[in-house]
Amino acid sequence: MSRFTQLLARPGHELRRAALHTLQVNVGRKCNQACRHCHVDAAPWRTEMMDSETAGRVADWIRRHRPAVVDITGGAPELSEHFRLFVETARACGCHVIDRNNLTIIETEAFGWLPDFLAANEVEVIASLPCYLEENVDAQRGDGVFAKSIRALRKLNAVGYGPRLPLNLVYNPLGPKLPPPQSELEAEYKAELRSRYGLEFTRLFTLTNQPIARFAEELRARGEWDAYLELLANAFNPATLDDLMCRTTLSVGWRGELYDCDFNQMLGLHLNSATRDSKGGKAPLHLWDVSPPELAGCCIQTGNHCLACTAGAGSSCGGALTSTPTPGQ
Repeated sequence: MSRFTQLLARPGHELRRAALHTLQVNVGRKCNQACRHCHVDAAPWRTEMMDSETAGRVADWIRRHRPAVVDITGGAPELSEHFRLFVETARACGCHVIDRNNLTIIETEAFGWLPDFLAANEVEVIASLPCYLEENVDAQRGDGVFAKSIRALRKLNAVGYGPRLPLNLVYNPLGPKLPPPQSELEAEYKAELRSRYGLEFTRLFTLTNQPIARFAEELRARGEWDAYLELLANAFNPATLDDLMCRTTLSVGWRGELYDCDFNQMLGLHLNSATRDSKGGKAPLHLWDVSPPELAGCCIQTGNHCLACTAGAGSSCGGALTSTPTPGQ
C-alpha cells in the first residue's frame, strides 16, 4: 500500500471520477527544451508523437462529445503537426481551448505565427515561467531561456494576452520544497514583471514538483528522495481532495490511450476501467472506446506521486487547490 493510500484512508476518502470537464490531449514528448523538472521527460530528441490516424480519431471524439475544455499539452504541443487541427476543431465545437506553452517556442523561426493564431482563436495560454529572476529560470530550464521567455511574453501582450485574453504563468520551486502561497507570489510576480519589463499577465499558478521522471532522478542522485516524500506526506491536506484535477479531467496520450491525469500517463498507470484483452490481461482503453457518462464513478489510479497534488495548498494543472493549507505550512 502506498503512503498516499494510507493517508487517503484516514479521512475516509476514496478518489472516484466525477463528470468530465476537461479533455487533456498530450500530443507527444518532443520539445525544444529539456527542463530539469519536466515530468514528461520531454526533449528535442524524443520521437514519440501522435500520428495522423490517432489525431483524426481524437478530433472526431471532440466533435461528438464536445467537452467544456480541451487542454493541449506535450512536450511542446505546437511541435505536433496536428496542433492547429485540435485548436480549430475544439473552437468550432464551442470548447474552451488551453495551450500549455513553454514560451521559447514562440522565439523559434518556424513559430513566429503562433501569437496571432492563438489570439485569433481566443486560446488560453498557460506558460511556464518558474521565476521572475533570470538566473533562477536559466538554472532550471537552460541558458538563455529567460531572455527568450520575456521576448515571447511581450509578443503575447502585443496581441492582447494579459490585458484581454487569458495569459497564465506557471511557477514551480527550484528544488525539493513546497511552493509559497499562490496569491502572495502572484502579486510579487505582477509587480516585478511590470516594473522590470512592462509585462502583464492574468494569473499565476503554483505547481509542486512531481517526484517522477527527471526530478525523481535528481532527488535520488542527491539522496533527497525519502526526505522529499516525507515532506509531501507531512503536508497532506484532505481539503484538496474534492478539487483534484483527476476527478474531472481525462488525459489522452499520444497513442490515444487513457489516463486519469498527465502524471499517471508518464508512469504508465492506465485508466482503471481497462478491458480484458484476448489473452485475459488488461488492455488499455483508448479515447474512442468511451463516452463521458461511462467514466463517472470509476476509481482513480493513485500512487505516491499523488502526494505532490495534495500537499499544502494542493497542486494541479490549474495551480493551488485551496487557500487553506495544512497547519504549519
